[in-house]
Amino acid sequence: MDPTKPTEYKPGDIAWVLTSTALVFLMCPGLGLFYAGMARMKHSLSLMMLSVLAVAMISIQWYLWGYSLTFSPTGGPFIGNLDHALGRGIGWEPHPSAPHIPSSAFFLFQLMFAAITPALAYGASAERMRIMPSILFLFIWSTLVYDVITYWVWGYNGWLTKMGVMDYAGGTPVHISSGSAAVAYAMVLGKRKDYNHPSTVPHNVAFVFIGTALLWFGWFGFNGGSALAADARGIQAIINSHLSACVGGLVWVMMDYRHNKKLTLIGFCTGAVAGLATITPGSGFVSSSSSLAFGLVGSAVCNICVSLKSKYHFDDALDVFAVHYVGGLIGLVMTGIFAQQSIIGLSYPIGATDIPMGGWLDGNFQQVLVQLAAIGSVTGWAFFVTYGILWLMNKVPGLALRLEDHEEELGTDIAQMGETAYGYLPMLTTNLKGDVESGLSSTSTTRGESDSNLHMSTVESTSRPVRNSQKSKSSDTKEKDGLPGSSGNTPMAAPTNGSNTTLNLDLHELRSDEDEDHPRRLPPMTEQGSHRPTRLAHPTRHDYTEESSDDGEK
Repeated sequence: MDPTKPTEYKPGDIAWVLTSTALVFLMCPGLGLFYAGMARMKHSLSLMMLSVLAVAMISIQWYLWGYSLTFSPTGGPFIGNLDHALGRGIGWEPHPSAPHIPSSAFFLFQLMFAAITPALAYGASAERMRIMPSILFLFIWSTLVYDVITYWVWGYNGWLTKMGVMDYAGGTPVHISSGSAAVAYAMVLGKRKDYNHPSTVPHNVAFVFIGTALLWFGWFGFNGGSALAADARGIQAIINSHLSACVGGLVWVMMDYRHNKKLTLIGFCTGAVAGLATITPGSGFVSSSSSLAFGLVGSAVCNICVSLKSKYHFDDALDVFAVHYVGGLIGLVMTGIFAQQSIIGLSYPIGATDIPMGGWLDGNFQQVLVQLAAIGSVTGWAFFVTYGILWLMNKVPGLALRLEDHEEELGTDIAQMGETAYGYLPMLTTNLKGDVESGLSSTSTTRGESDSNLHMSTVESTSRPVRNSQKSKSSDTKEKDGLPGSSGNTPMAAPTNGSNTTLNLDLHELRSDEDEDHPRRLPPMTEQGSHRPTRLAHPTRHDYTEESSDDGEK
């Protein structure tokens, strides 16, 4: 090659890697939707927010020093250097680990891996973590954990690279590290106040479905793009990923069917993700037949771990450990067994003689020991460093990791963001005097402390007035209690009858403690006659009826 001429590439290689970059980026909002649907409604927006915050924060960190620490070709066995800090030397010339594409394309592709990894860990700490400290955590964790581990596994001089670890697309840097970090985060935060309560169930299965579709679609770029070229090995990685996901989804559904005799969409989506996580490290090393075993074993074992989650001594809210860590662990071990030289050779020229050996199937049983060494070292580093970071942050004033009790009960979305996932809510303000002037009353009538009581500001609502749940009260009494009467857009205020009141975020009406004994049900469809269009009827709850609604409107 003439050093005076610019390096020539195949345009298809560059196009495929850039397309894969976009696909992996799409996984980030997909993960946000998946987590939001799995969580309860009052915490859903915060999980979407964290998924995009991860992209924003890690992109800056990756440009400043993350890429350089992770992929410096002149680093030592433990960590890279700052030769490429602030984007220096990133351009048209290739990186030694990606000779078929410019280093700028390699920079972008690996950036998306770095962005989605810490976002995965947030699933274990959902519904009780504060958002602001988690932003700082992203910066620190990526530098001290992700960059270090990824250098070990994929760095040009990383010690696990030199040992010959087989990890095609991120079993250790992504799934093992995020799963270990998730356990540490959950342990530092402690369990949710209502841990194991029947209400802690997915609130929107449609979000889970859409999120899974985006993750599955993006995973084709995640695994297929890791070939870093448009070649047969990348195609094989996509085939393996798809087959493993299909088997994983079906196995999970069948295993759940044994217990409740129902075919659940949640089960299929979770199983598909488990199958994808399991095949990730071996997607470019194993045959299509082996990928079926990956999906079967990975999904089955992950399902068992989820069913045993009550035995854990930590609250993994969205099963990050059971799906991603366990799936990644199984995938790494099985890669050491099923890796084949014939599959590895798909990215080599025909007739090449320097193709590495496969795993146990090719007689290289030592590969399993190398895989176990990678699992142990990455797990230990990710868990203990993450736990130390969080422990220190929790000691710093203003960086408390966990929500206050009343914020956790109110929900992360309103308490931390002032927003809700569905419909319109008036703005929230904080009353530091402990006096609830209007809106949401405190969750207990005995809570009179001076710490912040959240309440509704007197903002006009453009939605239909909220109706009083007690029919016997007159309109004057309603106005006295601060509840809207039969007309006008009156701000909501706390009832003065001494009952504990919370905001029903499902239907936007005040609910008392006694109301919580009654299930929230979707409003039925009613036919109103030829002169009135079909519309949703008002929900029948307690002594409220459609007739009383019409009387009030008159």
